[in-house]
Amino acid sequence: MSLDLKEFLIKERGRHLEELKEFIRIPSVSADSLHKNDMRTAAEWLADQLRNSGLENVQIFETAGHPVVYGDWLHAEGKPTALIYGHYDVQPADPLDQWDTPPFEPVERDGRLYGRGATDDKAQLYTQVKTVEAFLKTRGSLPVNVKFCIEGEEEIASPHLAEFLESHQELLQADLIAISDGPMISSEQPSICYGLRGICGLELTVKGPKSDLHSGLFGGGVANPATALIKILSSMKDGQDRILVEGFYDGVFELDEAAHQAFRDIPFDEEKTRADLQVAALAGEEGYSFLERTSARPTLEINGLYGGYQGEGLKPIVPSDAGAKISCRLVDGQHPDDIFAKLKEHVAAHTPAGVTVNMTQTHRGKPFYISPQHPFIQAAAAAYEEGFGKKPVYIRSGGSIPIIEVFSRVLNAPVVMLDFGLPEEGMHAPNEYFQLENFDRGTATLCRFWTEIAEQGK
Repeated sequence: MSLDLKEFLIKERGRHLEELKEFIRIPSVSADSLHKNDMRTAAEWLADQLRNSGLENVQIFETAGHPVVYGDWLHAEGKPTALIYGHYDVQPADPLDQWDTPPFEPVERDGRLYGRGATDDKAQLYTQVKTVEAFLKTRGSLPVNVKFCIEGEEEIASPHLAEFLESHQELLQADLIAISDGPMISSEQPSICYGLRGICGLELTVKGPKSDLHSGLFGGGVANPATALIKILSSMKDGQDRILVEGFYDGVFELDEAAHQAFRDIPFDEEKTRADLQVAALAGEEGYSFLERTSARPTLEINGLYGGYQGEGLKPIVPSDAGAKISCRLVDGQHPDDIFAKLKEHVAAHTPAGVTVNMTQTHRGKPFYISPQHPFIQAAAAAYEEGFGKKPVYIRSGGSIPIIEVFSRVLNAPVVMLDFGLPEEGMHAPNEYFQLENFDRGTATLCRFWTEIAEQGK
């Protein structure tokens, strides 16, 4: 990072931190209709910050849900155009009694900034905004053309953003998409994520008799939906945690030795993870490490079960229905609708007599992948090495951000994830925080990144 940019960021750090605290104080909870006005306040606040940072054409676009904030600076002739994506909405703060300090009153403690949305995604998004400001306030220009697209519905699965992207393709067209909205592998080791799993979520309901029945009078003579549910679920995996749904693994690329070695090169302590989770052993599909199972392999997980009496004591009944919530994480080559169709066929083939089953798809998102050798990823690697003083490792994430695949497909541009959060920072949990040292490292990384990208545009 050049001296002028570094001096500006050092000089203005106090102001940037106070602005970030203002941002966190806005309870922009997209999932709760009671915060609709707060969502508007956050969008307007953010639009003002983009203008103050030197961006042009700043607009607030209405959607069927919460608004999208846009701004650009497009005067780097002959250079690439980057679309920077982020979100200003946050998760609900519940349970409130588990917060050490009020969730929407940011507090600095031990080099951390605590508050709902601190790491997901307000501080990370703000590193992007303040990096752009540093260039424009010190040099009057950016090394690349920049557009911002900041939504208010990421925490509720971005229900209206795909439509917005489709209807504003010309406005949003770019050579790459940059996103800062996730964790690095650790505070000691920067990392670049080059793959995300997709998701297929569903609910399965097993229906039996018209009402709960006395188990003494009817037990043994009527199919029990709870028992039927257990039989259906147990048919989905074998004893080695391999999924038995026919065709489930179609299109999945097997990890070769080079891929296995890349995972072995990532500094990760399985035993520490086991101890931290307080479980007797880590488990999963045979033949794969913990990191491989949780990022590069597809999964089928039962997320919730219900059926019968749940209160204190015993109520001897045959329940009238039972159900399960299931999520499948998907990898390259899998499609959520195809997986749902295959699950429906499997369930139909394994449904016991005497019950009926209804299945509803609740979540769908395609996986995302970009080669670690892509020139933009290599530019990010050089930038992280300067910002963090250490070469990054390349990782895949087990989570799903479906809108990333939509960005890449609709705008036909590569996506680069420039994450500055940490796994332990409590995303979606009480006492969420952001390590402030990574705000400084993040802006330093981004200053180098945009310079590297500009070089590629020559």
